[in-house]
Amino acid sequence: MKRLLYTSCLIVTAHFVSAQETVAIDSGYLNSHYTQRLDFFRKMPNRKNEIVFVGNSLTEGGKWQELIRKKNIINRGISGDVTYGILARLDEVLYSKPAKIFLLSGVNDMKRGIPNEVILANFKRMILMVKTQSPKTKLYMQSLLPVNETMLPAIYAQVKNIKINDLNQKLAALCKEMNVFYINLHPALANENGNLKKELSLDGLHLRHASYVFWAEELKRLKVI
Repeated sequence: MKRLLYTSCLIVTAHFVSAQETVAIDSGYLNSHYTQRLDFFRKMPNRKNEIVFVGNSLTEGGKWQELIRKKNIINRGISGDVTYGILARLDEVLYSKPAKIFLLSGVNDMKRGIPNEVILANFKRMILMVKTQSPKTKLYMQSLLPVNETMLPAIYAQVKNIKINDLNQKLAALCKEMNVFYINLHPALANENGNLKKELSLDGLHLRHASYVFWAEELKRLKVI
């Protein structure tokens, strides 16, 4: 398996010509949980026609094999991960030439105050990596989930549904441009006001275990799994 290259916690600078501004970006992703999870992923044998769920804690928390009942389901979620961390470890996922990838990321970037334009640029890099390294893999880019702002802890002060909706609209347009399937998960989890339903969540962002049933059912309804 290819050896991945890591970077330590970096502060990089992003330039937005249209806005005529400079924003400092925290692109760090390494921590003990990340390295332990990735070490586990590397040591696991590859399976034929893998269906891989890639993302952060929202993905890691899903019991996908039980929810979808397919033996070739692989969970590659890492709690706390950001788009930079996924980019750094996507080679591990692509090494097996999986049949399908379901990818969800971005909320932890938003938590850090990373602008949507930067997150979107990283989504584009992910799409290009998949198309280049495993062109037969079907990639499904999933929308960021809605949040319930009244329940969110203070550390998520920068995570707002207005930002999430903006990024999701841009992601949907990017997927259309790059011929990638975009999955809008909001109908399965949001209330009439577009907020994450209170009864589905622990803290306004993370899902209760039973709530993943609605996520899985939406994928089945769309006939993508």
